[in-house]
Amino acid sequence: MKRILIEKEKRLLTVYDGRQALMQCAVALGREPVGHKLREGDGKTPEGSYYICLKRENGKFGPALGISYPSFADAVRAVDDGRLSAGLLPLFEKVERKGERPPWGSPLGGEIYIHGGGTGRDWTAGCVAVSNENMAKLFALCHVGDRVEISR
Repeated sequence: MKRILIEKEKRLLTVYDGRQALMQCAVALGREPVGHKLREGDGKTPEGSYYICLKRENGKFGPALGISYPSFADAVRAVDDGRLSAGLLPLFEKVERKGERPPWGSPLGGEIYIHGGGTGRDWTAGCVAVSNENMAKLFALCHVGDRVEISR
Protein backbone atom coordinates (compact mmCIF):
# COMPACT_ATOMS: atom_id res chain seq x y z
CA MET A 1 0.00 0.00 0.00
CA LYS A 2 1.30 3.42 -0.97
CA ARG A 3 1.10 6.65 0.99
CA ILE A 4 0.61 10.00 -0.69
CA LEU A 5 1.83 13.01 1.27
CA ILE A 6 0.60 16.41 0.10
CA GLU A 7 2.33 19.37 1.74
CA LYS A 8 0.19 22.40 1.01
CA GLU A 9 2.71 25.09 2.03
CA LYS A 10 5.41 23.50 -0.13
CA ARG A 11 2.94 22.76 -2.99
CA LEU A 12 4.49 19.29 -3.06
CA LEU A 13 3.13 15.75 -3.47
CA THR A 14 5.28 12.72 -2.62
CA VAL A 15 4.31 9.08 -3.08
CA TYR A 16 5.91 6.62 -0.66
CA ASP A 17 6.12 2.85 -0.62
CA GLY A 18 7.15 2.31 2.98
CA ARG A 19 9.98 4.78 3.55
CA GLN A 20 11.03 4.93 -0.09
CA ALA A 21 9.87 7.94 -2.09
CA LEU A 22 8.68 6.72 -5.49
CA MET A 23 7.83 10.08 -7.04
CA GLN A 24 7.55 13.73 -6.17
CA CYS A 25 5.83 16.55 -8.04
CA ALA A 26 4.50 20.08 -7.74
CA VAL A 27 0.79 20.68 -7.01
CA ALA A 28 -1.77 23.43 -7.29
CA LEU A 29 -4.49 23.72 -4.66
CA GLY A 30 -7.91 25.26 -4.21
CA ARG A 31 -8.27 28.95 -5.03
CA GLU A 32 -8.31 29.67 -1.24
CA PRO A 33 -5.42 27.41 -0.22
CA VAL A 34 -4.85 28.49 3.42
CA GLY A 35 -6.80 26.54 6.03
CA HIS A 36 -8.89 23.37 6.13
CA LYS A 37 -11.94 22.84 3.93
CA LEU A 38 -15.11 23.42 5.96
CA ARG A 39 -17.95 23.60 3.46
CA GLU A 40 -19.03 23.22 -0.13
CA GLY A 41 -17.81 26.11 -2.26
CA ASP A 42 -15.18 27.54 0.12
CA GLY A 43 -12.37 26.90 -2.40
CA LYS A 44 -10.16 25.24 0.22
CA THR A 45 -8.22 22.00 -0.05
CA PRO A 46 -8.84 19.75 2.97
CA GLU A 47 -6.20 18.89 5.56
CA GLY A 48 -6.07 15.55 7.36
CA SER A 49 -5.89 11.79 6.89
CA TYR A 50 -7.75 10.28 3.97
CA TYR A 51 -7.53 7.43 1.46
CA ILE A 52 -8.03 6.99 -2.26
CA CYS A 53 -11.72 6.07 -2.49
CA LEU A 54 -11.99 5.73 -6.27
CA LYS A 55 -10.08 5.90 -9.53
CA ARG A 56 -11.71 7.64 -12.46
CA GLU A 57 -10.11 7.11 -15.87
CA ASN A 58 -11.92 9.96 -17.62
CA GLY A 59 -12.72 12.85 -15.32
CA LYS A 60 -13.09 16.52 -16.25
CA PHE A 61 -9.28 16.85 -16.27
CA GLY A 62 -8.48 13.31 -17.43
CA PRO A 63 -7.54 10.52 -15.02
CA ALA A 64 -8.31 11.30 -11.36
CA LEU A 65 -7.93 9.81 -7.89
CA GLY A 66 -10.84 10.48 -5.53
CA ILE A 67 -9.90 11.50 -1.97
CA SER A 68 -12.15 10.36 0.90
CA TYR A 69 -13.08 13.86 2.06
CA PRO A 70 -15.11 14.43 4.18
CA SER A 71 -13.79 11.87 6.64
CA PHE A 72 -15.50 10.70 9.81
CA ALA A 73 -13.22 13.11 11.74
CA ASP A 74 -14.37 15.98 9.47
CA ALA A 75 -18.00 14.99 10.12
CA VAL A 76 -17.48 14.90 13.91
CA ARG A 77 -15.98 18.42 13.85
CA ALA A 78 -18.87 19.61 11.70
CA VAL A 79 -21.44 18.17 14.13
CA ASP A 80 -19.60 19.80 17.05
CA ASP A 81 -19.80 23.25 15.45
CA GLY A 82 -23.30 22.89 14.00
CA ARG A 83 -22.51 22.47 10.30
CA LEU A 84 -23.83 18.89 10.11
CA SER A 85 -26.64 16.90 11.69
CA ALA A 86 -25.49 14.31 14.24
CA GLY A 87 -27.81 11.81 12.56
CA LEU A 88 -25.37 11.59 9.63
CA LEU A 89 -22.38 10.44 11.74
CA PRO A 90 -23.15 6.70 11.50
CA LEU A 91 -23.09 6.95 7.70
CA PHE A 92 -19.66 8.63 7.70
CA GLU A 93 -18.35 6.08 10.20
CA LYS A 94 -19.65 3.13 8.18
CA VAL A 95 -18.18 4.19 4.83
CA GLU A 96 -14.81 5.01 6.39
CA ARG A 97 -14.68 1.63 8.17
CA LYS A 98 -15.38 -0.08 4.82
CA GLY A 99 -12.96 2.14 2.86
CA GLU A 100 -15.74 3.39 0.60
CA ARG A 101 -16.45 6.80 -0.91
CA PRO A 102 -17.92 9.17 1.70
CA PRO A 103 -21.16 11.09 1.12
CA TRP A 104 -20.27 13.86 -1.32
CA GLY A 105 -23.61 15.62 -1.18
CA SER A 106 -23.32 16.99 2.37
CA PRO A 107 -22.84 20.68 3.32
CA LEU A 108 -19.15 19.85 3.91
CA GLY A 109 -18.53 19.43 0.20
CA GLY A 110 -16.88 16.52 -1.51
CA GLU A 111 -15.64 15.26 -4.83
CA ILE A 112 -12.09 16.20 -3.93
CA TYR A 113 -9.66 14.66 -6.42
CA ILE A 114 -6.03 14.55 -7.36
CA HIS A 115 -6.23 15.36 -11.06
CA GLY A 116 -4.33 16.90 -13.96
CA GLY A 117 -4.69 20.36 -15.38
CA GLY A 118 -1.47 22.00 -14.32
CA THR A 119 0.27 23.71 -11.43
CA GLY A 120 0.92 27.28 -12.57
CA ARG A 121 -1.34 28.78 -9.87
CA ASP A 122 -3.88 27.70 -7.21
CA TRP A 123 -7.03 27.36 -9.28
CA THR A 124 -9.14 24.35 -8.27
CA ALA A 125 -12.39 24.30 -6.31
CA GLY A 126 -10.52 22.41 -3.53
CA CYS A 127 -8.85 19.58 -5.41
CA VAL A 128 -5.12 18.89 -5.80
CA ALA A 129 -3.93 19.46 -9.37
CA VAL A 130 -0.72 18.15 -10.92
CA SER A 131 0.64 18.21 -14.46
CA ASN A 132 -1.08 15.84 -16.87
CA GLU A 133 2.20 13.91 -17.23
CA ASN A 134 2.50 13.44 -13.46
CA MET A 135 -1.17 12.47 -13.21
CA ALA A 136 -0.60 9.64 -15.67
CA LYS A 137 2.23 8.37 -13.44
CA LEU A 138 0.15 8.73 -10.25
CA PHE A 139 -2.81 6.97 -11.80
CA ALA A 140 -0.63 3.98 -12.73
CA LEU A 141 1.14 3.93 -9.36
CA CYS A 142 -1.72 4.40 -6.88
CA HIS A 143 -4.71 2.27 -5.95
CA VAL A 144 -8.01 2.50 -4.10
CA GLY A 145 -7.21 2.25 -0.38
CA ASP A 146 -3.82 3.98 -0.56
CA ARG A 147 -3.42 6.51 2.27
CA VAL A 148 -3.45 10.27 1.61
CA GLU A 149 -2.08 12.73 4.17
CA ILE A 150 -2.68 16.41 3.47
CA SER A 151 -0.75 18.77 5.72
CA ARG A 152 -0.47 22.53 5.93
